[in-house]
Amino acid sequence: MTAAAPDAPTSDRPQIYLITPPDPDPGTFPDLLARVLDAHPVACLRLMTTTQDGDRIARMADGLREVAHARDVALVIDRHVPMVERLGLDGVHLPDGGRGLRKLRTELGGDRIIGAFCGASRHDGMSAGEAGADYVAFGPVGAAGLGAGDVAPYELFEWWSQMIELPVVAEGALSAEVVERLAPVTDFFAFGAEVWDSPDPAGALGRLIARMR
Repeated sequence: MTAAAPDAPTSDRPQIYLITPPDPDPGTFPDLLARVLDAHPVACLRLMTTTQDGDRIARMADGLREVAHARDVALVIDRHVPMVERLGLDGVHLPDGGRGLRKLRTELGGDRIIGAFCGASRHDGMSAGEAGADYVAFGPVGAAGLGAGDVAPYELFEWWSQMIELPVVAEGALSAEVVERLAPVTDFFAFGAEVWDSPDPAGALGRLIARMR
């Protein structure tokens, strides 16, 4: 079963895009993920990895794919392009502004999701879109060790939402206050530590979703 690529929301409220903790435990994390997905609608899940151990990545992906696809949630992997087809994943997230994206789109075809993290650069976002990205992500939106450290301002999301049809994702340092402010001008919120660092991830996500209204 292959989950569909996430589209821009049809309602005023952004959709949820979850980012796993780095190298989630393949023995315990899938059950935790299942509880969160059963509690709240999620459009996409990104597997974050720091390990280069292909066998461990495969074990992580296998567990997450089963949970995600059973709930029609797309599963993409961060950086590891060769793993996409090998592990039956829905796509890949590129952390470097979509470098090499045009060639990658040709290699993966039109059915796989390709997303690009573009920091706070409008230019990189537009270039990624022109090269065939399915979404672009800007961030961090607050103080966080993400990308070059430049904060993606509200005005960037506002301009993008008015001028560009390609879905945009906000990620990095998503406090409840930032979520409330950005909700009218972003298509997705990508939550990672904001959810998983809580002793009650489903509850934490629910509180963030409540601030989108």
